[in-house]
Amino acid sequence: MKRTGRESTAAESRRTFVAGLATLAVSARAWAALASVAGPADVAAKARAATVVDVRSHGASGDGLHDDTASFQAAIDALAGAGGTVRVPAGRYLIDTLRSVRLASRMHLALAPGARLVAMANAAPRSYVLLAQHLEDVEISGGAIVGDRDSHRGMSGEWGHGIRIRGCSGVRVRDIHISRCWGDGISAGGMVTAVGGASRPGRDYLFENVVCAGNRRQGLTLGSCRGVRVRSCSFVDTGGTKPGAGVDVEPDTGVASDIVIENCIVRGNLGPGISLYKRAAGVTVRRCVIEGNRGDGILAVTAIDCVIVDNIIRGNGLRGIHVRTGSRNVRVARNRLRGNDRGRGGKEQILVAADNLAIRLEPDNIME
Repeated sequence: MKRTGRESTAAESRRTFVAGLATLAVSARAWAALASVAGPADVAAKARAATVVDVRSHGASGDGLHDDTASFQAAIDALAGAGGTVRVPAGRYLIDTLRSVRLASRMHLALAPGARLVAMANAAPRSYVLLAQHLEDVEISGGAIVGDRDSHRGMSGEWGHGIRIRGCSGVRVRDIHISRCWGDGISAGGMVTAVGGASRPGRDYLFENVVCAGNRRQGLTLGSCRGVRVRSCSFVDTGGTKPGAGVDVEPDTGVASDIVIENCIVRGNLGPGISLYKRAAGVTVRRCVIEGNRGDGILAVTAIDCVIVDNIIRGNGLRGIHVRTGSRNVRVARNRLRGNDRGRGGKEQILVAADNLAIRLEPDNIME
C-alpha cells in the first residue's frame, strides 16, 4: 500500500507559502551555522608552500594540437612535497586521459578563465582528465574541462570522468565548467586500499560554483565520503547511460554521510535530478531548483536521516519526490511542487512506499 501527498487548495497554498518564507528568514542563520559545521571546504592553504609553477614553463603548448599531459605532470612534480600552485594560462590543452594529470597533496591547480583541458579521444571504458587519490589539501579552480564523449572510439564502460577524487581529505573544486565526459563530470568518493580490504572514505569535500553539463552518466557522483558540501552548482543535461542523474549519492562501499546540497540548479537530466541511493545517510537537500528531469525530481532509496526542505521541484517526468524501499527518518518540508508526474497527469507529486519508517511529510509542502 502506498501513500501520496495531498494537494492543498489555492488559498491554503498561498498562506502556507508566505508562512514558509517567514520561516526561511528566521532559519537562515541556523542554516549558515549548520553549513559551517565540519566545514570541509574552506580548505586552508596553510600547509602549502608559496611556490608557483606555470605549465608553460614546463613545455605545455596550449595550442590544442599537441599532447600537454607530460608538461602538466612535470609542473606538478616540480612542487615536490611542500606543495604550492600550478598555474594554467588561457589555452586549449590536450590531455591523455589514459595517463591522467595526477594531482599532489597541498597543491592548487589554478586554471585561467580561458584555460580548457580537452580529453584526447580514446576507446577505454575508464579514464580521467584529472585524478586525485589518497591526497590531502587539494584545490582545483577556474577554466573548463571538456571530455571525449563526442569523439569516444569505444562503446563500453561508463567511467570516463572529468575529475576523479578517491580517498582524499580536504578537496575544494570551484568555479569550473565540466562538460561532455564519457562518464561523470565529477566522481568523488573513497578508495579501497587493498584487495578485499575496507574502503578509505573521502572526507571534507567542497564543490562550489561548478557547472557539469552534458555528461554521459552523472553530473556529480558522491561515493563513500563524509563531510561534503555542494553549493551553488548546476547539474544539467546529463544522459546517455544509466542512471543519468544530475547528482547521484551512491556509495559502492561504506556510507555517504554528512552531505549538504544547497542552492543548486538540477535540470534536464535523463534520470532523476538527485538520487540518494542506498547507504546515503545524513543528506540535506535544500533551496535547490530541480526541474525538467525525465525521472523523479528527488529519488530516495534506503536513505536514512535525510532532510528535503525549501526546494522548488517542478516539471519532472516522474514524481517530484519519491521515497522508496526501506528509507527511514526522512523529513520533507516547505517544498514547492508543480507539474511533476507528467505521464500520469500530475497525480502523485510525492510518493512514499509503505515499507519506509518515520517519513515526515510536513503539511507546509505546497502542491500546485
